Amino acid sequence: MSATASLVGVFTAGPRRRVPELTHTAFTCVTVACKQPWMSQAGFNLCFMTETFSLTTAEATLAYDVRGPLPTTGRPPLMMVAAPMDASGFGALATQFPDRTVVTYDPRGIARSARHDGRSEHTPQQNANDLHRIVAALDCGPVDMFAGSGGAVSAMALVATHPRDVAVLVAHEPPLLGLLPDARQAFAAERIVQDIYAEKGWGHGMAAFLTMNSIPGELSASSMDQLALPPSRFGLPHDDDGSRNDPLLSGASNPITGYEPDFAALEDAPTRIVIAVGAASRGHLTGRTSEATAQALGQTATQFPGDHGGYLSEEFGPGGDPKAFAVRLHEVLDRDDTTRR
Repeated sequence: MSATASLVGVFTAGPRRRVPELTHTAFTCVTVACKQPWMSQAGFNLCFMTETFSLTTAEATLAYDVRGPLPTTGRPPLMMVAAPMDASGFGALATQFPDRTVVTYDPRGIARSARHDGRSEHTPQQNANDLHRIVAALDCGPVDMFAGSGGAVSAMALVATHPRDVAVLVAHEPPLLGLLPDARQAFAAERIVQDIYAEKGWGHGMAAFLTMNSIPGELSASSMDQLALPPSRFGLPHDDDGSRNDPLLSGASNPITGYEPDFAALEDAPTRIVIAVGAASRGHLTGRTSEATAQALGQTATQFPGDHGGYLSEEFGPGGDPKAFAVRLHEVLDRDDTTRR
């Protein structure tokens, strides 16, 4: 099922500023179709230099990647963030922006970013603080930001607390369950998913999570009965490896889905905020949270191709189309919108 498969893939304190440590440099070569007026040929090979940096704070060592020159010579860097997904999920989408310096990162406690705070939960506030530090380290002024899933929630927290960090925010499908008319049922379903994971392991827990996100319309008591589908329904393993630390299924990310945005602060920020929703997500859980978020900001959700993971490449499962997604993202980022919305 394409609408669910891609879901499997979402400074030290003190007066002196730390200089991030450069850990390695790599090159990626891709063929880019002619999309910009300054590209004279139908397609050509383009090589991107990717530099990976390590930024140590009191709470974590953050790994982030920079594709392109810093400082930028024209437009600001484009940051791509998610949670709990790490930077690898943006590999294909990043190559579709040869005209921009693209920055990606691994959230605290995920993949290459080790945490030192002795905690296991993932909160929008801690992610916002980490993003603020990375933006400061880039030293390029406000960035443009594309943020997906839990990253969209973290980006909203960033704009609310550090409004001059972000010029344009495209927040794709923030899973803010508390904004739904059926919020009580949505949180109950989330607890059931986590209970199944705790009892039976990753395969069963992920099957329940995918089912929850594929149910159309408002959730009800009968919806809860559907959450115990077998993992084989989604091509997932039945075997239990005994681990219970998955950031998506363990409850560690509950502060993200339960976050209550400061909409007054978001309205007052100079940031142009665009709430995005996948065409295939409409009517489903994260499509409904996107529309509710947009409504709370006095806008209509902007439609993008695909579903919750529409920007992911096929290595993360079917359903994503990063090229088509990038065309739409270019349009939204390049829009001359004096109303900021």
